[in-house]
Amino acid sequence: MNAIFVEEILSNCQTEQQAGQATVVSLVRAAQAGDRDAFGQLFERYRPGIVSLAMKRVRNADEAEELAQDVFVQAMQKLDQLRVPEAFGGWLRRIVHRMAINRLTRRPAAMSCDPFVLEATCLSSGDSPEQDASEREQAEDVRAAVQRLGKLDRQTLQAFYLRGQTLLQMSDAFDAPVGTIKRRLHVARKRLAREMEVSQAV
Repeated sequence: MNAIFVEEILSNCQTEQQAGQATVVSLVRAAQAGDRDAFGQLFERYRPGIVSLAMKRVRNADEAEELAQDVFVQAMQKLDQLRVPEAFGGWLRRIVHRMAINRLTRRPAAMSCDPFVLEATCLSSGDSPEQDASEREQAEDVRAAVQRLGKLDRQTLQAFYLRGQTLLQMSDAFDAPVGTIKRRLHVARKRLAREMEVSQAV
């Protein structure tokens, strides 16, 4: 392919990206000024990605849709607090992370000491450098505890939480019934929680 032609394509892509970013900025500013149509356009643009991210966090399609709606309601209410319009996408994702954690910790089966709930909070930006440092340290503690687990426990947790595999996908990958995968997850979570308690007590 002609080098000049490739350069033109890349240049056009960069121009389109810049135009798209400029559109987002103008929409955010208009929405902050009270333009509901502008916020509606932001909703349509970002909704698919937010639903997808919510699904990775709560692992339930209906709940992910509901979470996405809640995220946009909160975003609309707090949009005036966003000082950098260019950061709108990242700001939305942080809201998803925090609201997903709130949902997970309210689930009857959720353990308040679930290390992966704890680690997920470390994906969002803290309110201060001190909080960021504390959250990074907590995330490192979780990863270290995972590495101390047995091979099967470690692989089970990594497949479900880090690679985002469903129970059916894990059933195929591990060549085990879904019921067995559920039991392995339950046992692995408990062992990880114990590892975290031991490390924090030292």
